[in-house]
Amino acid sequence: PQPGYFVDTRGNILGKHKGIIHYTVGQRKGLGIAFGKPMYVVGIDAENNTVILGDENEVLSRTLIAGDLNFISIPAVDKEMRVNAKIRSTAKEAAAIICPLEDGKVKVVFDSPQRAITPGQSVVFYDGDVVVGGGVIASSG
Repeated sequence: PQPGYFVDTRGNILGKHKGIIHYTVGQRKGLGIAFGKPMYVVGIDAENNTVILGDENEVLSRTLIAGDLNFISIPAVDKEMRVNAKIRSTAKEAAAIICPLEDGKVKVVFDSPQRAITPGQSVVFYDGDVVVGGGVIASSG
């Protein structure tokens, strides 16, 4: 692992980290650096080897883009669809709308902000007890 820098959401350097493989979005403990207030990993920029830190509000997001989609109970999403979605296995289902995008991806808009939507993790869509499908989170915002 290559050491790099912790930066805030404005790009200001806050300190050094021991390698991006040691961190995950939403992490608060084990950063190896103290700030006098709780700081969370809000993003990881692998290209620049930086870990982006912010406060708890900056970990929350209402939207995500997902790709590598696999639908089970329907052929595909061709219009907006109301679902419940889970962004990690331990998360509760959350009400959302899936919107198809032109590039074979979907935009997911949650009714309420979700904590630590993490690119590379799976998102699964439900209609009641039925799995509609899912995909891989490409970005949050």
